[in-house]
Amino acid sequence: MKEIKNVSVVGMGALGLMYADIIQTNLGSSAVQFVMDEERAAKYSKKDFFINGKAKKFRIVKTQDAKPADFVLVAVKFTGLESAMQAIQKSLGPETVILSVLNGISSEEILGQHFGNERIIYSVAQAMDTMRFGTEVNYTKEGELRIGITNGGRVENLSAVENFFEKANIHYTEEKDILRRMWNKFMLNVGINQTTMVYNANYHKVLNTPELYDIFIGAMKEVMAIAKKKGIELNEDDIQQWVKIISTFAPDGTPSMGQDRIAKRKSEVELFSGTVIKLGKETDTPVPINQMLYEKVEEIEANY
Repeated sequence: MKEIKNVSVVGMGALGLMYADIIQTNLGSSAVQFVMDEERAAKYSKKDFFINGKAKKFRIVKTQDAKPADFVLVAVKFTGLESAMQAIQKSLGPETVILSVLNGISSEEILGQHFGNERIIYSVAQAMDTMRFGTEVNYTKEGELRIGITNGGRVENLSAVENFFEKANIHYTEEKDILRRMWNKFMLNVGINQTTMVYNANYHKVLNTPELYDIFIGAMKEVMAIAKKKGIELNEDDIQQWVKIISTFAPDGTPSMGQDRIAKRKSEVELFSGTVIKLGKETDTPVPINQMLYEKVEEIEANY
């Protein structure tokens, strides 16, 4: 049986650091490393990171010095995917498996086109409230990865990842219909990420302010309408399940785009409403709420 013994993580954001910490805690420092360009390596190799208040150090390898890994975990933002693919090149051997924890519905397809669909494990990272500011990462909920294969993915690769996750104590669930799950999570992100950023709001404010709640739900319903035309059946129960999950998060927390506004950095708006607007045109589906959110995010970012 194929066995995964080591992981190269590309992306030192909230999820990359959280999963690297979990792997290192349970399997040791030899099981995980970050791969990055020379400039970032010089910057981050000198730093301590603080995961839920505890100081941690991680192995960091320059892209040009990387050797093939059993498993590559891609944890960049969508805006960094192109540069991440360059960083991945030297970490790939003939049997290397790739899993992306990016938001959205397109990173797996892009990675598959570049590196082969047989390597790709589709995933949805959900129900975590991880936040990173500077060198600090905090979370109260680790959440879980929903994983599966499609488009020529190999069962043995999926089994190897599942066995590794069990050893590393990473929570996961295998999905038979991973594409539906991905669209379901995409629907949530389109709603919660953009609403928190545009209105500078935390989870509590979105759920308890009628105007914001209506925008949050309305943006999701536009995704649901597009999904139906694409043959993906989402429903009101899916929306209400997300509302319940968010209500369990730290009330003063905010997702990645909310964090982007606080840090005055470019967001993944193209991945969310940018994609919805494009798909709305392709499927002749009106998406006025996402159009409004897109324009407001552009205005916010232009004023940084």
